[in-house]
Amino acid sequence: MSTEQRAKRRKSSLGARIALAAGIVLVVLSGAAFTTAKVAVSKANAAIPDHDFGSGVGGAGAKDVTIKGAKNILLASLDTRPSWSKSGKASHTDSIILLHIPADHSRAYMLSIPRDFLVQIPAYNNGKYKYSGGMNKINAAFAFGSMQLDGDTAITHGTTLLAATVQQRFGIKPDAAAIINYDGFKDILATLKKVCLYVDQNVTSIHIGHTKDGKQAVPFTTTSAGTDPRPVPGVTPNRYKIGNRCLDPVQALDFARQRDLLYPNNQGDYDRQRHQQQLIKAIMKTAVSQGMQSPTKLPGLLNSVGKAMTVFLGGISLEDWALGMKDINPDKIITIKTNGGKYDPIPGSQTPAGVGEAEGLYPDSLVMFQAAKNDTLDPFVLSHPTWIATN
Repeated sequence: MSTEQRAKRRKSSLGARIALAAGIVLVVLSGAAFTTAKVAVSKANAAIPDHDFGSGVGGAGAKDVTIKGAKNILLASLDTRPSWSKSGKASHTDSIILLHIPADHSRAYMLSIPRDFLVQIPAYNNGKYKYSGGMNKINAAFAFGSMQLDGDTAITHGTTLLAATVQQRFGIKPDAAAIINYDGFKDILATLKKVCLYVDQNVTSIHIGHTKDGKQAVPFTTTSAGTDPRPVPGVTPNRYKIGNRCLDPVQALDFARQRDLLYPNNQGDYDRQRHQQQLIKAIMKTAVSQGMQSPTKLPGLLNSVGKAMTVFLGGISLEDWALGMKDINPDKIITIKTNGGKYDPIPGSQTPAGVGEAEGLYPDSLVMFQAAKNDTLDPFVLSHPTWIATN
C-alpha cells in the first residue's frame, strides 16, 4: 500500500487490535489455566461476568446449548468505551476477528475481518435509536447498535448488531463474543510485566523515543492520518531489531503499533496486523505460563481480563468453555491473512455517500469464511499456504 493510500485510512487507536488477546486468553486458554491452577469456578465467574446477546444471536434464547461441535467466537476491540451521555459520540470497533474452533477442539484459527469492509448492516432498534439499515463499513455496525446508549447496555446492543451483521454477510452465527476496551487491557500487560517474541523486521517507532537526557518524547511528527513521519530534532526513536526480543508493556504495544518505518519490505498496515498477531500469541503464552507456574497470580490476571473486556458466553457456562478448550495452546492457533495480506480498495464511485474509503474481499477470502461456517478450514489452509502467518 502506498503512503498516499495509507494516508486516506483512519488511524487505529493505540493497541486496539492487540487488546483482542484478552478475549482469546479467556475463551481458548483459560481451560488449561483453570485446570492446572485449580481456580474455583465461582471466583472465575465473579472476575469475568457473563452477558447475554440480543434476540436471535448466538445462544440467545436457545435451549440445550452445549460446548460440543465447531465454534465461532467473535472478538472485537473498541476505539473508546461507550459513553454517549458524556461524549455524545458513537464507539466503533477498530478490529474484528473471528476465532474458529473445529469440532474436535484441537486447534483454532484467527480470521480477521477488515474494519473497512463494505457490508449491508441490518436494521436495528436499541430502544433509544432506530437504525434503518444500509451499506457501510463493518466497524460502523457496533456504532449504530450502541448509539445514544452508555456502558454495558451500549456494549450489549453494539455487539448484537455486529454479530447480526457477521451472520447476515457470512452466514456465521457467533457462538460467543468478547469485546475489549484498551484502558483495561493495559492492566493485563502490567500484570505480565514482559512478553517475548521474534521481531521479523527492523522497526523504528514514530511514537516513542527519548531525548539525550533520557526523557521520553515523540520522535516524529505525522499528518492527521498518522502517516508521512518527519523526524523531531534531538529525539532518538525506539528501535526494535530483527531477532528474539523480550519487551516490556510499553515497548510491546509500541512495536505492534508501527506501520511506517519497517524494513525490509514494508507493507504498511498488513505488516502491523502480522506483528499484532505475533504479540497476541506472545501474550497468550506468557499468560498461560505465569498462570500455571504461579497459581496465586492467576486470579489477579483474571481480574485484569474481566476489567478489560465484556464477554458473551452464548448460553454455555464459563466452566464448560474452559474445559472444552483445554487442549488448545498458543502454538495451536493458526493465523490466516485475509485477502492474503493485500488491500482491496473499493472505488469511491461504488461506495455510498459519507462512507469514505472502503475495502472489499477477494473471492478466496469469501471461500475462507464459508470454510469457517462449514468447519472445513483445514483444506483451505492446505490450498493457501501463503495466507498463513508463520511467525
